[in-house]
Amino acid sequence: MSREISQLSIKALLSGRDEYVIPMYQRNYAWEEGEITQLIQDVIDYLPKKDDKARNYYIGTLVVYERPDSKSPVFETIDGQQRLTTLSLLTSYLKNTKAVELAWYSNLSIHFDSREHSRATFAAIFEGKFNDDPAELLTKKQINTGILNGYRLIQKVLPQKLKENGVLPQQFADYLFGYVQIMRVKVPADTDLNHYFEIMNNRGEQLEKHELLKARMMEQLQGCEQSQDCLHAVWEACANMERYVQMGFTPGQRGSIFGEGDWGQFQLADFDSLRAALHKNQEVTARQDTRMTLDQIIAKVPVAAKQGESGEEAPDRFNTVINFPNFLLHVLRVETRADIPLDDKRLLDTFEAHVLKQPDPVAAVKRFTFSLLRCKYLFDQYVIKREFIKGSDGWSLKRFKWNKGGDHSSAGRGSYVNTFGEEDGNEGINRRILMLLSAFHVSTPTLVYKHWLNAALFHLFYAEQIEAQVYLRHMESVAKAFVFDRFLAQEAGLDYFAMIYTNRGACQTRRESIAAETVESRLTFGNIENNLIFNFLDYLLWLELGTNDKVKSYEFTFRSSVEHYYPQHPLDGQVQLDADTLNSFGNLCLISHSKNSRLSNFMPAAKKEFYKNNTIDSVKQYLMMETESWDADAIRAHSEKMNNVLLNSLVSKHESE
Repeated sequence: MSREISQLSIKALLSGRDEYVIPMYQRNYAWEEGEITQLIQDVIDYLPKKDDKARNYYIGTLVVYERPDSKSPVFETIDGQQRLTTLSLLTSYLKNTKAVELAWYSNLSIHFDSREHSRATFAAIFEGKFNDDPAELLTKKQINTGILNGYRLIQKVLPQKLKENGVLPQQFADYLFGYVQIMRVKVPADTDLNHYFEIMNNRGEQLEKHELLKARMMEQLQGCEQSQDCLHAVWEACANMERYVQMGFTPGQRGSIFGEGDWGQFQLADFDSLRAALHKNQEVTARQDTRMTLDQIIAKVPVAAKQGESGEEAPDRFNTVINFPNFLLHVLRVETRADIPLDDKRLLDTFEAHVLKQPDPVAAVKRFTFSLLRCKYLFDQYVIKREFIKGSDGWSLKRFKWNKGGDHSSAGRGSYVNTFGEEDGNEGINRRILMLLSAFHVSTPTLVYKHWLNAALFHLFYAEQIEAQVYLRHMESVAKAFVFDRFLAQEAGLDYFAMIYTNRGACQTRRESIAAETVESRLTFGNIENNLIFNFLDYLLWLELGTNDKVKSYEFTFRSSVEHYYPQHPLDGQVQLDADTLNSFGNLCLISHSKNSRLSNFMPAAKKEFYKNNTIDSVKQYLMMETESWDADAIRAHSEKMNNVLLNSLVSKHESE
């Protein structure tokens, strides 16, 4: 069956000539900050540089079915509705800000079948009713919280990214609507939509870039079957980021690579010793994919450890903080120490330049293969994961450990214990490192900005011996460098590569060189560059208040909404604070978007009452609620105290001894 494919600019897509319906069988809008930030950053990344000619950026496909018997074209959206919805929200925001002229965007192109709340929410957004205060609509209970959350995130992220990259709103809009292209694929009229939708969601996977990269690397090792076997085995063991790398090998291979009767060491020196270790037991995984057809490669089931194999845990126990294509770029940056982009859109081009087109590509492929396995081992042992066990989930920092299970080492079983020894989950250095890494992670949900992870891997990769106290001190220093050398810098902040590789994570700002007034001016509402400022402060406060029962069990989560504890729009009869006091750091804290929408106009006493039966959203917020009366004086006092906590971290008060 043939398909009709049209290449459309975003302006042509949304100008109102065609109508796009989201049918009931589609899930609700679900994009969060990570996906929205990535889309915006992708567009910014492709903006033409000075004197360069603008090139088209292809944002993906939109698969549609044209409904018959319509006066004007009406397309039922089969695949791509999350992207379509985000583009519509982004265009509505640009129209509502009046920063750019969008006379052509006079009617909504997106509609929802039998979803009144979605229709009402989008109509209100399009008309600009959510720019300031949603209270009058919230009382009608007509809100689709997912769609409103997407709009709120665009309100937050787009201005921040434009400022960060020195891009004007008009530049962004001109490129977005003129040069960003989407491929609209219209399926034939006789298509069984239910069957097609099932295929798109269950089996419609494309060959991914990292699989193409693996094939390119395998080509470089032609003529040496053992080397190809080694690359294949390592790649397959590392590709499943949800699983500890030891589980990607047979029990015998684990003993050869990670230590007999241990499975928790990595003492191999190079690719040749790795290749020898893999072939020691003649258990190398067959290179099936080198003999498969393209259709077979696309259709194959992803590699995963079988449940119950050798007695290990089920493979869905852990959830990782990074995906495999982005992890490959982290490994390449660590191994080469080159300032390469951490953006998987450029995966093939980046590896082409730094591996495949090197003077000795065979040696480069071997070095990278060894570095990949070593980095995955370090990542699994020393970087947080989300762990699902016994019906609950939480952050964990655990290592893979061999337990005796028979007369010889290969008959053992794997288990997971805290990386740095303590079994008490809420105390000790293991917990402290876990808290710091989770503070980093929730501050940067977008994969391309996980520079904290690169800093951790760089330290671990080149450390002669990994010690808990040294690792903790390094990551605390990295946190201070990010906060003070970049986010709160008086002039242009340092870039991440310089902070991590040139300065080796050492913060360059000294306590005596930074004035409290400078920090205060950078910490007002609308000027806070990154949520790590809030989360690092919460980490420091958690260290101070760790014996408090409510604070002791605190956990960092993805809270990305900056709330005014004393509301911007207080209820009738309440005092209206001046803007400087209202927007000062003392009156701000991080909470979830859903709670911000629900509580935004509540007075402090009502918010405090709400949290009596709910967990706190931040340690800073907890201290605010502990204050008896929340007025202008209390806000100023709290602001001064919080500024001092941040500044005093520069004199090593919170570093390990």
